[in-house]
Amino acid sequence: MGRMQNLLPEPPATLLPGNEEADAALAAAAQVNTDDAYAEVAARFPTYSAAWATLAERAFAEDRTVTAYAYARTGYHRGLDQLRRAGWKGHGPVPWAHRPNRGFLRCLHLLSRAAGEIGESDEAARCAQFLRDCDPAAGDALAGS
Repeated sequence: MGRMQNLLPEPPATLLPGNEEADAALAAAAQVNTDDAYAEVAARFPTYSAAWATLAERAFAEDRTVTAYAYARTGYHRGLDQLRRAGWKGHGPVPWAHRPNRGFLRCLHLLSRAAGEIGESDEAARCAQFLRDCDPAAGDALAGS
């Protein structure tokens, strides 16, 4: 028997809208480079996954895995909400090349990593697969982080 082929077309890529004000606030927080500065960005722009991803990365750098998990999970869920508003139906590409998607994809990667570190291996595997399903380039770009 031959290889099975999916005859349904792949859904179009989901491209999250940009947020220049939040991008500028995150860049300003990077100049201060404190958890409080990044937390202010997350509080001011709670749907902006890039702020949550940055907080999760900082928590990991300080061996605060449970805190990293909480930040990553928050950014992941806020990103899912945005994806759905942008027309995503639960599957299909979420390209890494589109900068506004990167906050969500970083949160998904960090959630996988944190879940693995706290012993949630099923969740870690699901999130890692979801990241690859969104865009293999995201998994490749984030593999070293």
